[in-house]
Amino acid sequence: MKFKSLLFLSFWMLFLAISCDKDDITFDAPSQELSFSRDTVFCDTVYHQVRSETYVVKVFNNEDKDVMIPRINLEKGAASLYKINVDGKTGHDFQNVPLRKKDSLYIFVEIAPQATGPEAIAEDRVLFTTGAGQQHVTLFSVVQDAEFFIKTPTNPNVIATDATWSSNKAKIIYGDLTVDTGVHLNIQAGTKVYFHKNSGMKVSAGASLNINGTAADQVIIRGDRNDTYYDTIPRNWNSIKMEASSVLNMNHTRLFGGTRGLEMTETNATISNSFIHTFQEYGIYSVRSTINAKNLVMNNCGESCVGIFKGGVYDFVHSTIANYSEVLGQSTRDGIYATNEWKKENGQPDPGSLHINIRNSIIYSDRDNSLTLNQVPGQLLNFTIQNCLLKYSGISAAGFDFTSSSVIQSIKNEDPRFMNYFAAKMNLRVKADSPAKNKGDVTIANTVPTDIVGVSRTTSPTLGAYQ
Repeated sequence: MKFKSLLFLSFWMLFLAISCDKDDITFDAPSQELSFSRDTVFCDTVYHQVRSETYVVKVFNNEDKDVMIPRINLEKGAASLYKINVDGKTGHDFQNVPLRKKDSLYIFVEIAPQATGPEAIAEDRVLFTTGAGQQHVTLFSVVQDAEFFIKTPTNPNVIATDATWSSNKAKIIYGDLTVDTGVHLNIQAGTKVYFHKNSGMKVSAGASLNINGTAADQVIIRGDRNDTYYDTIPRNWNSIKMEASSVLNMNHTRLFGGTRGLEMTETNATISNSFIHTFQEYGIYSVRSTINAKNLVMNNCGESCVGIFKGGVYDFVHSTIANYSEVLGQSTRDGIYATNEWKKENGQPDPGSLHINIRNSIIYSDRDNSLTLNQVPGQLLNFTIQNCLLKYSGISAAGFDFTSSSVIQSIKNEDPRFMNYFAAKMNLRVKADSPAKNKGDVTIANTVPTDIVGVSRTTSPTLGAYQ
């Protein structure tokens, strides 16, 4: 009998639970203001007719009662460039939105704008109207007009004649873009070039890539995810591949966020006043090329900031090549790795000569060694390290003797005292008490009389790219 009574009671409680309708819950008007996970949504830079990623705002009910929010709406209504989703429903105006006590609801925000000029600001507000007053969350984004280069089965995505890219439209590349043989691509100051995931550029044999930024208007080359989170993350795109006999001229350019930055084979390159950082493997990967670099700043590359293979001719003047990384902490992370060793397909050595000069520069990292010169016996290696500050762990690791006559007035293993070397800040200026201060050779400095930001260094030159 007792068992039957318990069974009946359990059945009755289950019946009551099933019969209870959520509509029977009473929702009152809010008597306090709502609170939000953020008061402003800064969407990443977005492009004409390209939908942004989705951003989240959480709305909190801090009261000890269930409330009904009379209205949540976009201030610009249906004309807004933004779209919102409130608790699973998409629209621009929502009435009587319930919110349980001590609970929260999600509002998802995205934008798919129409550009009205080269660059504009898109603003709106999500309004919350309650008995406690009106509150809002601001929505803000930069909208750029864009030109798209999209590789498809029917479009090989080739620039077949000389072309100039101006800053009036961002350039967005999907898949590989090829600069055809003998073609000249000129990129003007202020232009922004964005690569989609797994995309890159190939500059064919005999072609040239001329990147003409200025101190006031850098050229930006990066992945197409513009949220600041991606400023410090590699592998957002592939690389720029320069084929044999191609030419690169790069000035005042910021190149970052891919797998490899500049991937050069027997290329003639001049790199000035530029910042290359945050690559999964190499910032510069060079096979038997000729590179003249001045006022070059590099950091945060997995294998090495500069990787030199099969020899070549290299000149680094007033450059700061550091390699510090939290994201790539388990990687090799050399500053410069250079070798004249290479193997042919049959496995036999392919003789290569390596000529490398590093002058008035800083080559440093948080590893034991920042510069490796790997010479194959019987193959030519000429090097000069003059008025430089290096991280050096000995001849067995570095491949050269710091007491050699080829190492001139240089400093080893003294902290350069960078302002902030980690990727989030990336300030590789040195502090006033840095051992690099005023240690440069004046004759060398006069060949690069101003630093990367235009400051004169003709007297008491500081090592590296910053005076």
